[in-house]
Amino acid sequence: MPANKLLLSSTALLTLFLAVSCDDHRAPDSPAVTLVNRSVTPVLAKLLPGATGGRLGAESIKLYSLLSSDDKLEQSPNFVFGGSADGTGIFQNPDGNYSILVNNEDNFSVARITLDKSFKPVKGEYILNSDGGTWRLCSATLATPLEHGFGPVFLTSGESGEESRTHALKVDADPQQAAISREVAGLGRWSAENAVPLPKTAYPGKTAILIGDDDSGVNGGQLALYLSNTVGDLDNGSLYMLKLPDGNQRERDMQVGTSYAVEFAKIDNHKALTGAQINAKVNELKAMKFGRVEDVDYRKGSAANGREVIFAVTGQANSGTNADYSRSKYGRIYKLTMDASDPTKGKLEVLLDGDDRNGPAKTFQDPDNVCVTKDYIYIMEDPNGYGDEKHDGYVYQYSLITKQLTPILELDHRRTAPDAAKYNVGGLSKLGDWESSGMIDVSDVTGRPNTFLLGIQPHTWRGDQYKGVDGGSVRKSENQASQLILIEGLPR
Repeated sequence: MPANKLLLSSTALLTLFLAVSCDDHRAPDSPAVTLVNRSVTPVLAKLLPGATGGRLGAESIKLYSLLSSDDKLEQSPNFVFGGSADGTGIFQNPDGNYSILVNNEDNFSVARITLDKSFKPVKGEYILNSDGGTWRLCSATLATPLEHGFGPVFLTSGESGEESRTHALKVDADPQQAAISREVAGLGRWSAENAVPLPKTAYPGKTAILIGDDDSGVNGGQLALYLSNTVGDLDNGSLYMLKLPDGNQRERDMQVGTSYAVEFAKIDNHKALTGAQINAKVNELKAMKFGRVEDVDYRKGSAANGREVIFAVTGQANSGTNADYSRSKYGRIYKLTMDASDPTKGKLEVLLDGDDRNGPAKTFQDPDNVCVTKDYIYIMEDPNGYGDEKHDGYVYQYSLITKQLTPILELDHRRTAPDAAKYNVGGLSKLGDWESSGMIDVSDVTGRPNTFLLGIQPHTWRGDQYKGVDGGSVRKSENQASQLILIEGLPR
C-alpha cells in the first residue's frame, strides 16, 4: 500500500489517542522508541553548565542527532533534507511508524520524514515545494482533533512580507501535488511567523488562532487573533489586532511587573483586504506596534492554562523605523492571559525584557521561538547581527513557577573542530550566525518523557549538493543545510 494511503487514516489514529494515557499517546502495541544518534552529522549544539534537567539535574540531559542534510534514507536515497529546519509537527501513523513534518524555511517548502517504529528516519519527501510554498515558511503548528478539535492539518505561515498567507496543509498531502499552494484567506495576510490554534478546551465550540506578525516596518508587528464560532472553520471567522484600551502603541512603555488590560480590535471585511491594507489598520485601530512578533505558544495542562498565551518579540535595531526606540531591540517574552468568557479581552504582562541589560534577560540576543509546557518556557534565539553578540545562539529555560531564566543550550559552530571548514563556509562564522527553531515537546508521541525535537539552522553550512532540493522552481539556488536533534531530560 502506498505510504500516502496509510496516512489517510491519521485522523482516526489521532482521535484514538484520547483513550491512551497522557504520557504515551501511541497505539497500545507500539514498541519502545529508541533514542540514539541516527545521523552522520554530529549534534551541532552543546549543553551549558547551568542546564537543569529533570529530577536528576543536568547530567540527565542527553542530545541526539536525528536527521541532517547529509543523511541518505534507505527508502528514498535521492532525498536531501533541506536547509533552515524550522516549524515541526509529529504524529504516529496507523502502521505504527511515525511522521515528522518540517518547514525548510528558506527553501519555501515542507518535508515529510517517515521514521520506523524504533524512531529511525527511513524516508523523506516534499509535500510542499517552493512553487506551492510561495513564501519563507517559519514556525508551524500541527492542529489535531485530540488537542485542538480539528485536523490533523499543518498550519505553516508565510513570512516574505505583508502579503504572505498561512497554508493549511493536510498531513496526508500527496507529494505529486507539492507545487499546489494550500493558503487560506480567512487568516488574513501578514508577514507571519506562526498561526497557533488554542486547545479545544480553551473556548469550547470555537476556534481561536493567534498569529505573530514579524514586521519591522513603520507599523511594527502585531499579535493577531482569528476567531470562529465553528470548530475547525478557517474561512468564516473574524480577525483582530491586539491593542491597549487607551490607544498607546509604544511597546516599551509597558514594563516588567505590571499587568495591562488589553483587547482585540476587529478588522472589518479582512478577507477582502490586501496585506498593505491590513497593515494600515494598525493606526486606525490604534493597535500595538511591537518590534517583530515572532513565535506564539500556549501553556499546557488545563483549560485555563490553554488561555495563557506566550509570545516572543524578537526586537529590531533602534534606528530607521525604530529610531525613537519605542520597540524592543534585544527582545521580549510576553504572557497574554485571555478572558475565560471573552477571547477578545485579556491581561498582558512582560515576563522578560532583553533591553534591561542589568535584568534577568540581560543576555538576550533576540528571542525568536518559544516552546511552552505546563511549567516551563523554552526560548530559542536568532541574533539580529548587531555586532555586539557575546555568545552563539542560546536555548533558554524559563520556569513559570520560580521565574528563573537559565541558558541551557548553545549552538556549536565547530569552529575549532577538524571539520570546521564544512560548517563555516566562507570563513569562521561570527558569534550568533546560527539559530535554532521549531522546538516541540514530543514526549507524548514517542512515549519518552521529557523529550523534545529541535531544528538547527547552521546558516554557514552550505554547498552545491544542497541546492534546490525541494524540487520547486522558485528556490533553485538555495544551498543551506540543516539538522534535527532530540533532547532528552528537559522538564515539562
